[in-house]
Amino acid sequence: MKLAPRDASRYFAKPDTGRTGVLIFGGDAMRVALKRQELIKNLIGPQGDEEMRLTRISAGELRKDPALLTDAIKAQGFFPGPRVAFVEDATETIADVILSALDGWKDGDAQVVVTAGNLKPRGKLRKLFEGHPNAFAVGIYDDPPSRDEIEADLKRAGVGQVGPEAMNELVGLSRVLDPGDFRQTVEKLGLYKLSDASPVTPDDVLAVAPASVEAEMDDLLHTVAEGRSGEIGPLLTRLQGQGSDPVWICINATRHFRLLHAACADPGGPGQGINRLRPPVHFKNRDRMVRQAQQWGLRRLEQALEILVETDLTLRSAQKAPVMALTERMLIRLAMLGSRA
Repeated sequence: MKLAPRDASRYFAKPDTGRTGVLIFGGDAMRVALKRQELIKNLIGPQGDEEMRLTRISAGELRKDPALLTDAIKAQGFFPGPRVAFVEDATETIADVILSALDGWKDGDAQVVVTAGNLKPRGKLRKLFEGHPNAFAVGIYDDPPSRDEIEADLKRAGVGQVGPEAMNELVGLSRVLDPGDFRQTVEKLGLYKLSDASPVTPDDVLAVAPASVEAEMDDLLHTVAEGRSGEIGPLLTRLQGQGSDPVWICINATRHFRLLHAACADPGGPGQGINRLRPPVHFKNRDRMVRQAQQWGLRRLEQALEILVETDLTLRSAQKAPVMALTERMLIRLAMLGSRA
């Protein structure tokens, strides 16, 4: 049977130990590996590997010795519990071997988990699992993780409440980072909030985001705030090349200008206002942001925030509009507003 992405996420989170097997395939080896790890862990538990309830077989080994998979399926371990026979990097050349092993599968045998790269729809391996009455085939594609998948990652990392703006930040990061880096970022967030029961904020997400992504975004935001409109295009192109989402860019720009507004509105002036911000502004950016707040002034910063909120709503409601072009136009408009004397 063929599992749709949404159904596959639910199945990986709570797999059925009575199934014969699962084929996980896709062009991104990291994405496939992460799904395979999740599935096997939820099938046999965190101690399953140590208790020798997991047998790993490479495609090369199986080609040389076709009996390895059948032996692994039928073998009885010393520890009770579900077992898994895992075949890695399978190709069409071993489809018949896997078919023979699945034909002999019975209740109580080890569940077969097979991973593969891109497979043609009419290939033997896909047809075997898609047509099997008690097995699944799951295609893993290069789409960013869904909201459900992000929430599942947060739950696994022990992260509690996440504010709406922080969730938007995480969704944006998931579209910029590769799956492995994003999962590591979520795990870092879990450690970061380990003794803090308050909801996750955008600043918490920013604190654990990879430095390279943060640095690229900082360059863009400072360029806009300093009125250098001619430099926006190349910086935005670099971020777009990394997979940055226009909504995520808009959220970060809104945060930056809110900080400038708060500093400018401080009775003691922008210098004292920057020092009072929480979490504190990084010392490398402090003087730069003081100059930006002084240059803009309170009235124009309020105008900038109105533009940002309006653009954010447009980006979220746009269906087929050129959202990156809308974002670039908004950033240039801000830079030009900030460069006025």
